[in-house]
Amino acid sequence: MPYSFETDTLADIAPRSAAFGYQNALGMVGGASISYKDLDRYTLRCAALLYREGIGSGDRVAILSESRPEWGIASLGIARSGAICVPILVDFPCAQIVNILAHSGSLAVFASEKTKRKLEQTGLKVLSIEALSAAHADAALEEAAARYVAPKVKPTDLAAIVYTSGTTGLSKGVMLTHRNFIADALACDPVIRLDGEDILLSILPLAHTYEYTIGFLIPMMSGAQIRYLDRPPSASVLMPALAKLRPTIMLSVPLVIEKVYRSGVKPSLEKIFLYKLPFMRPILQRIAGKKLYASFGGRLRFFGIGGAPVDPEVEAFLLAARFPYAIGYGLTETAPLIAASAVGKTKLRVAGLPIGDANIRIADVEGAKLSGIGEIQVRGSMVGPGYYHDEARTAEAFTKDGYFRTGDLGSFDKQGRVAVRGRIKTMILGASGENIYPEEVEAVLNASPEVVESLVYGDDEGLTALVHLSPETIAACVKSNVESAEKAAHQAADTAAELLERIKREANERLTAFSRIKRMQLQSVPFEKTPTQKIKRFLYPRG
Repeated sequence: MPYSFETDTLADIAPRSAAFGYQNALGMVGGASISYKDLDRYTLRCAALLYREGIGSGDRVAILSESRPEWGIASLGIARSGAICVPILVDFPCAQIVNILAHSGSLAVFASEKTKRKLEQTGLKVLSIEALSAAHADAALEEAAARYVAPKVKPTDLAAIVYTSGTTGLSKGVMLTHRNFIADALACDPVIRLDGEDILLSILPLAHTYEYTIGFLIPMMSGAQIRYLDRPPSASVLMPALAKLRPTIMLSVPLVIEKVYRSGVKPSLEKIFLYKLPFMRPILQRIAGKKLYASFGGRLRFFGIGGAPVDPEVEAFLLAARFPYAIGYGLTETAPLIAASAVGKTKLRVAGLPIGDANIRIADVEGAKLSGIGEIQVRGSMVGPGYYHDEARTAEAFTKDGYFRTGDLGSFDKQGRVAVRGRIKTMILGASGENIYPEEVEAVLNASPEVVESLVYGDDEGLTALVHLSPETIAACVKSNVESAEKAAHQAADTAAELLERIKREANERLTAFSRIKRMQLQSVPFEKTPTQKIKRFLYPRG
């Protein structure tokens, strides 16, 4: 019987998926597997453990752990107990973790050996997340699990409070119901459909709704297999894992594929003389695409990209190379996807069609004068009810007729697909009233091989770009044959200034007159970013 967001909840996933029997469900790369039968047993035992600790319906239980099989067991176990999950990103500083635990009123935390030290001052009950996958628990817990009667969980019940660390700097507890998660997972069916033959390599944090809904819930509802890395996905860790696992499914933020393109694909193509000939480029890009596909294990059929806009140059290559990528757009508040393009149906700089019952409209924004561009607003079964213990922010987030204000600027194309232009708060009004989208200017700057990332802001004198150059570029600016460190520093500064001027000149040649850059400034260290690798703009000048 198919799932329905009107009747099913996260508490139903493990017992329903037990029908997949001893198929592999979860595991580490190169490690042992947890079967779907085990998943049902372990999540029930987790719920019984919480009951023994005096935790039940409506109570909050946090998870502070790197992505691993037990993370999913904990989340589904919390759901079966009727409690509310509070996922916390392990990269959050201790002070922020303490604030989240206090604000959410969490009674206990599932933590890993690596993260439990961050909880020493909280006074909360810390439960071992690793122990959730033990083949046998203590006799009393096994007996309690056998007797445990799970409470009735309704689709409208709160399933999670997800605390964001966004570009605005205002962390907020996003409330999401069981209905929101199940509805969004089902709405993804036209975009991603899995079965027992699929293997997903997970490289993103499960505390983010993008990875949790699409990278965990959908596979667990479909009988697919998920494998996790035991370290961050650097090239030295990722490449052997890809070769060993040969995944069919992966999810990524743009930064991963952009790094692969800029560090490997693009330099290799530009070394080929024939690549300078326009008519040869499609052929060479297709060849490069086949090599890239092989480097991912040669079985990939779905490479989902979300969480932030993709660099247009990188996406243009993926299109030309026929790489099996899909694009999605959404927010934590929408659990998360509301629009997407399936593999083979992507279009440059377009997110895609609304999914499920997402009713998307483009609303007028004061100061935005371009026809057809406005705020993306949405209502539907995947849209959460608001922010935990924050009535003012919740009221501000919704229109009078119930649409959620995304804060993003966008438009529809002729086929009804959503194109995202940038954040309303970052849009710059030009001297003659033109709309300037800094993200688009940054994409042009970032196309330069010397530039790692950039941030553009405006003031009365025009646009300024903060530019972070690659380490190789910085090293090349330093002259080793200069007799004194002081002279070397001056020469390096002069060389960097000349380079920034050249980058500015080349970028301005590709930009419209009102979007051209007035000043360039060197950003000596990487920009601070959110978990989805978007720059925290509130930390930098905004004009």
